[in-house]
Amino acid sequence: MRGLAYGIIKIWIRCALFCYYGKIRRVGVGNVPKSGAVLLLPNHQNALMDVLLLAVYCGRKPYFLTRSDVFAHPLLKRFFTYLQMLPIYRLRNGSAALQKNYAVFESCADLLKKDSAILLFPEANHDLRRRVRPLSKGYARIIHTAIGNTPDLKITIVPIGLNYRNGTHFPDRVSLYFGKPIAVNGDGDDAFLPENARKLTELLAARMKTITTHIDDTDSYEQIVSRLHGKGVDFLDPVSVNKVIANLDGPEEGTRPNRILKGAQLFLKPVFVLLNLPVVLVWWAFVKPRIWEPEFTATLRFAYGLFALPIYLIMLFFLVTIWASALWAVVVIGFLFLFDFGYVKLF
Repeated sequence: MRGLAYGIIKIWIRCALFCYYGKIRRVGVGNVPKSGAVLLLPNHQNALMDVLLLAVYCGRKPYFLTRSDVFAHPLLKRFFTYLQMLPIYRLRNGSAALQKNYAVFESCADLLKKDSAILLFPEANHDLRRRVRPLSKGYARIIHTAIGNTPDLKITIVPIGLNYRNGTHFPDRVSLYFGKPIAVNGDGDDAFLPENARKLTELLAARMKTITTHIDDTDSYEQIVSRLHGKGVDFLDPVSVNKVIANLDGPEEGTRPNRILKGAQLFLKPVFVLLNLPVVLVWWAFVKPRIWEPEFTATLRFAYGLFALPIYLIMLFFLVTIWASALWAVVVIGFLFLFDFGYVKLF
């Protein structure tokens, strides 16, 4: 029963993500082993959207290391635990709380011994800026604990790059790049012993920087982003974008924005708003003003739409049925759904 409920939730989220994003591009998902102990290590830009996308599209059923404050409420703690989430404590939680991480690392070591997949964000925080931030030592401590307990344990590390066209806008698009695996305690050119933690972190960071857009110059960050938008680069293709960044002072590269598509969006957006006016008004008036960090914009919009849009469609169905007929209600609901779906996929 537990597995069935988890599967239903996953299918529900997968369908919702498919409708929310205009495009979800997966590159290199075959780099994720189908079995064995795996650490999935992505960059972290877009709060819980990163978690949901990887939970659905990583090819495994991973456990997640999640910031401990989301477990504060008992009901949420039960729900997140059911979804295979484990709390991780940070310095801001206090030195006493940090001591709890040792038990978490032991739990992760036990999971890896059982050939499970664990996903954690090595940057240890989220930020919408397009760059790979310094990596924390948490993942290395998990490896050290796991191999300390089971010396012959082989662990595969898969770097992941999450790339959003624009993480706070709607409609949006996203790509997930699964990089070349790194073997810990394994064989081959990319094999590392657990004591080479520093070199491992350097290699991991280097590979992450090739599968997501990485703007190293923080002082000129906004200017570089502005120039990239001016060139019309495709942020879903980090390999090409990073080449453009490396040659910003050279000849023009990239493609200009599609002006016809841009004009169509300017025309159709008011129609989209009008057709979904009750949902949009509640978002603008009550939900959006309460967003505490820009990184949570997409998360709250997705969660809000997950419940608000079905309620709106059901209410509209009954209203049209009362005013006209059930047949007309089906036609109206069908048209509205197809229009919304087409609007998201087109833009």
